[in-house]
Formats: sequence, structure tokens, C-alpha cells
Amino acid sequence: MSTFTEEHLATAQKAWGDGIVRISTAHKNGEDFEQAAKEHIQNLYNYGASPVLFKPTLAAEVQFRGTFEEALSYFVATNKVCGEDSGFAIKGWTAVRFENTAVLLNGNTAMAMGNYFFTDPHGEPVKVEYSFGYVLDEQGQVKIVLHHSSVPYAG
Repeated sequence: MSTFTEEHLATAQKAWGDGIVRISTAHKNGEDFEQAAKEHIQNLYNYGASPVLFKPTLAAEVQFRGTFEEALSYFVATNKVCGEDSGFAIKGWTAVRFENTAVLLNGNTAMAMGNYFFTDPHGEPVKVEYSFGYVLDEQGQVKIVLHHSSVPYAG
């Protein structure tokens, strides 16, 4: 069994952010953004191998996305499995930066929480809070098993 490292975490977070930008760029350029989203989910999430606990930021009617199809609906809204979706990953994001405030490494798993910042098409950062859980699969690849994000409390 492989042991989850800080390097695994940094690589996974970079891959996730780069994937969101790749989907947005494909959409902007008239390319196959749905395929980019499918690859993003297949490569980074553990759908099909274990349950995935996914609570996206902009979901109210279908708050939890336990299937690949529901995740795809959230990211690009092409399959409209969840009618409220408008495609989070096709909003023109140009960069994503993670700031971990806490990390827990435990054997072949890890959890991280903090803020991530999405750069919008105008160069403005959008702050979102997150908790992610990761596992190393049997091939030693990092897979997301928990993804919870929310907008900061505006109290």
C-alpha cells in the first residue's frame, strides 16, 4: 500500500485546478468542453470504484452529487441531469489557486481544507471554501472521494 504524501496532495490540487481551466478554455474556444469535463472527472474522482461524497458550491435543489452523471451536470450542464445546473466549469475561469489551512495525511488517504481562488475572465479572484478527501487507488493514483465547497459566510 502506498503512503499519501504532501507531493501527492500538491499534484492533485494542481491537476484539479488545471482541469477546471482546461474545461473553461475549451468552452471559450468552441472545443469539446464536455469531453474535457468527462476526462477531468474520470481522472480525478473515484466514481465507479467507491462512493464519492460531492457537495458542489452552487447546488441547492440537488445538493449532493453521488454519480458521475450528476458531477458532469454540475461542471458543464450538457446532460442536464440536474436542472438547476449552469456549468460551473464553463464560467471562463483562467486560474485556480489552492490555499490549504489544514491537511491530514493518514496512510493511503488525505484530507485538506482551506480556500481556493478562481480567477474570473476579468482577472478578479472568487474565493470559495473547500474540504477535499483523497485516496490512493490500487495503481497509486490520487482520486477524490470527498469534495465539499461553499461560498464564504457573508453574515
